[in-house]
This record gives sequence, C-alpha cells and structure tokens, in this order.
Amino acid sequence: MRVGTRSKAARTRKWRRAFLAALLTTAIAAPLSAATTHPRIPSPRPAALPALTATTLRTTYEANRADATEAARMAAAHGDSHRAAADRALAAPSRHLLTFDGRGAGEATEVLGDLARADHIAVLVPGSDTSLDTYARFHKAAAALYSDLTHRAPHGTRVAVIAWLGYETPATVSTTVTTTSRADEAAPQLRAFVRQLRTAAKPQAHLSLLCHSYGSVVCGRAAPGLAADDIALVGSPGTGADSAADLHTNARIWAARGSDDWVAHVPHVSARLFGTTIGFGTDPVSHAFGARVFDAADAGHSDYFTPGSASLANLARITLGETSEVTRV
Repeated sequence: MRVGTRSKAARTRKWRRAFLAALLTTAIAAPLSAATTHPRIPSPRPAALPALTATTLRTTYEANRADATEAARMAAAHGDSHRAAADRALAAPSRHLLTFDGRGAGEATEVLGDLARADHIAVLVPGSDTSLDTYARFHKAAAALYSDLTHRAPHGTRVAVIAWLGYETPATVSTTVTTTSRADEAAPQLRAFVRQLRTAAKPQAHLSLLCHSYGSVVCGRAAPGLAADDIALVGSPGTGADSAADLHTNARIWAARGSDDWVAHVPHVSARLFGTTIGFGTDPVSHAFGARVFDAADAGHSDYFTPGSASLANLARITLGETSEVTRV
C-alpha cells in the first residue's frame, strides 16, 4: 500500500471513531433518562437573596421554601401535577435549599446536614437529564451518601452533602450531550457557587466535588481555580482534558468506573466536526490520564451511590479525607 493510501485510511479510521464516539455519547446516562422538560411551566422568579454566609442560611432556606411552595401552586394550576409534586416535596420544612428556580427544567441546590458547622462537605454534580422532574432520583443519591457519611465519620465530626443542580443539564438524546458546550456554560456557575460556599462553611472545611457522568465534564471545565480539596469523577465519559494535570487544579483528582458501566464502551476521543468539538478526550480511569483510580466493583452507570456499594464507601472516604483508606485499583 502506498504511503498516501495508508494516510488516507488512517484519517478515515479516525473520523469513523470520532463519529462513533458522538453516537455513543448521546446515550450517556440513558439509565437515568425519562425526564421531560417543561419550558412553559410558570414559576416565580428566584428570590433576591442576601450574600451567602453562616448567618444568612436560615433566611435563604425560608425564601427558597416559599418560592418552591408558590412554584408548586402555579404548576398545579397549569395542570402539571408531576412538577407540582416535585416542587411541593422541595418546599417541605425538612428540606434546605440554597437556590431554587422552578422555571423550565428547573434548578435547585439542596443541603443535607448542618452546612455552617460541617467539617467535611461533598458537592454532588449530576449528569444528563437531571431536572426538577427527576430531582427525586438525584436527592436519593445525596441522601445515601449523607447516611453513609454520618455512620462512617469519627465521633464529633460533622458532615454535609450538597446536591447541586445548578445548571441546565443536556438531554440524553441531543447534540449537546456529545459536546462540552453545556459544561462550559455551567463551569463559571459551579466555581462561583464553591466560592460562596466557602463563605458559609467553616474556614478549614474539607470540600470534595463528586461528579457523575456528564457532571464530570462540568467539573473538568470548572476545575481551574476551583477551591476544592478533592474532585472525584465517576461514570465519566471524559473531562475535555487530556490528563489530570491539564485540569490545572490543586485538588486531588480521583476516578472510578464500575465493571457494569456501559460508558466504558464510549470511545474516548475528541474531534472537530462541523465546527464543534465532539467527545471528551482521555479516559479518566486510564493510566494516561493520571487520576487516582479507586474501586467501584461491579457498579453500573446509575449505581455509584447505592447503599453498601464499594463506590459509595470510597466516595465517603474521599469526602472525609481518609485517602489512605480508599481502596484503589
């Protein structure tokens, strides 16, 4: 075969691989789908809130609870009983919302635990098709982690978990789920939230970001300058970076993928197609990426926060700063 022919064949294989990556990545978080966005659902504009500090937490919680209550009323009047129920659940006295926006697909940031006194804080960043309509599933993951942490933490150690639905996640079947565009939009919001969080939490609180699926792309784009101690990527299709070093952060970078997670079959490539970058680059659990790879056993794509699982135990150890106790691969 002539050199020119070989070169052309190599280019063809590269583009086929990139195209396959685009097709496969559209299925990211498929087991988490079934969300339905409602762009026309009426809801009050988010409340004007004071700067986030330990002393303004109660005011913030009360204002967002009132907004969620009103959003539930408006959604019910609009004929959307499912959204009304989701809003009503978030408005319960036992729920603590740092942010709430019931418009469209919706956004919310919820605290589990005593944020102002927590020694260790985990921020969960979700992947595709997470919205107020599917928020109960996201809350379940946060609650499982919080329960594990409270049982695992040494006596006298306080913990908090934050479920951060602070961006418009891409739809499972869409072109946006194959690119970093939504993550690029979300990254400044996540960085700003973490800065605000530092003003409400104890000065030396240990902060971890636990990023699932497309959420790991968000964390990857937000990583430079992010005031976090640890960033854990689970079920990740990639971060948009070639290596952990390319994330340009002082945080420890962790990664895990269960043996039953189909995201392993997504080709980890990045290519320019029609003026857009498709794919997310190097596999975060590969040696080339350089993360601290930990054990997730046989977890499937939706199983990383399953109570009693190896992945949940390791995520709790990372959150608690017990890095020597994390079981590695």
